[in-house]
Amino acid sequence: MNYDPLYIQFLYHFNMDRDYFECHEVMEELWMEENRSPLYQGLLQVAVGLYHARNNNTSGAIKLLSQAMSKLEVYPNHKLGIDMDRLLQESRQYVRELQMHNQEGPPYEFYDLNIVILDDLLATDVNAYKVDTHD
Repeated sequence: MNYDPLYIQFLYHFNMDRDYFECHEVMEELWMEENRSPLYQGLLQVAVGLYHARNNNTSGAIKLLSQAMSKLEVYPNHKLGIDMDRLLQESRQYVRELQMHNQEGPPYEFYDLNIVILDDLLATDVNAYKVDTHD
């Protein structure tokens, strides 16, 4: 399967340089091109949720990650060449941890999530993007 170059860029920024703001910029463009697809919106919301978590906006992170999960849970595991089930599982855990810290007080210690790429060709494209743009 051929993947949209914007999707490849999104995965690069998400998994490689952890630039969740740039993820938002790239995925928003793809989301608009794809008639505001809930699938792309859900992926965008995961990135924005992590952006909020990194910036200590716990309520914003919980809101965006929760919205993302409700959109993404209807898609099969290998949709778009990624492990959707794992992304959903880890996002649910993230929200639980954020809620616990939000209620009980200690500052939340941010950590990144990975989108596991199941399609070898997609993984090659993401790595090629890294080589092509960052050498």
